[in-house]
Amino acid sequence: MMDRVGLRRRIDQYGLLEGPFSEQKKLDTRRLTVSCASDKTQKGSQMTVSVTGATGFIGRRLVQRLHADNHYIHVLTRSRSKAELIFPVKDFPRIVIAEEPKWKDSIQGSNAVVNLAGMPINTRWSPEIKKEIKQSRIRVTSKVIDLINDSPDEIRPTVLVSATAVGYYGSSETQVFDERSPSGNDYLAEVCREWEATALKVNKDVRLALIRIGVVLGKDGGALAKMIPLFMMFAGPWAQDDNGMFSWIHLDDIVNLIYEALSNPSYKGVINGTAPNPVRLAEMCEQLGNVLGRPSWLPVPDFALKAVLGEGASVVLDGQKVLPTRAKELGFQFQYPYVKDALKTILS
Repeated sequence: MMDRVGLRRRIDQYGLLEGPFSEQKKLDTRRLTVSCASDKTQKGSQMTVSVTGATGFIGRRLVQRLHADNHYIHVLTRSRSKAELIFPVKDFPRIVIAEEPKWKDSIQGSNAVVNLAGMPINTRWSPEIKKEIKQSRIRVTSKVIDLINDSPDEIRPTVLVSATAVGYYGSSETQVFDERSPSGNDYLAEVCREWEATALKVNKDVRLALIRIGVVLGKDGGALAKMIPLFMMFAGPWAQDDNGMFSWIHLDDIVNLIYEALSNPSYKGVINGTAPNPVRLAEMCEQLGNVLGRPSWLPVPDFALKAVLGEGASVVLDGQKVLPTRAKELGFQFQYPYVKDALKTILS
């Protein structure tokens, strides 16, 4: 059988996915692509992965990691121009950028799909924003599921890694949550239930991993990017010692967890994407102050954070202790199990 690299060169040379060929010719090509990709993946070699949300905070790092390991990536986007700015072809020759009319071909030309799309929640909420936060997740997930399920058996992707969030559990000052815990009853829990229910409609022959992601800490985005300016302004934490738990994860660890779920058949069902050592928000802020060399005696009031995030401030202000029980059972190795080390790496 032709190897994966040779096949891809032929596709690029003759434009089999976009050129003036018959639908049957393109279908035959996609079948061969997925067949080769599946054979190679079993040997720990190349994959072809379609990714929604690839231009987002987590998606950018995941695509970079996949590309660095010589995998092929289909960036499923609604804005080619935005994707091309982030992933210029001269730097990312193994990436295909596909706008919505091409999603079908891209998914059928892949052996795995990662679904990360959704409007960020660490923003000011309004009734319109809250509606879009939910609909953006349901809409894209539903489209991806339909395209996977409608694919012929021989070219259907075999793996779907779909994001969800620890907001599923609701908040509590005392309760400890793991993958067996029931859902909460607030707005974010409702969003996550509907998000996951949509993903669970995927064909039963597709291995599904649902990653419930905590607050992701990284340098160029996420909650930390909005927390640091407030911290620097007020020179201290906005939480007291009796505030709730902060369930976090380093960006590299969540990317590694998704990456592992793509290739390891043991990764299926719900998996919490959080570090094994959640901390009280006050402790997280104290560690942040130590890393930044700032004093931590003047508290940032809650209203300052709410002025920036509105209701979205609940993501970091409400108590929630979530443990990655399933990831630990699977033997996943966290690079950054402690927030002190995570913050040092991010801000050094």
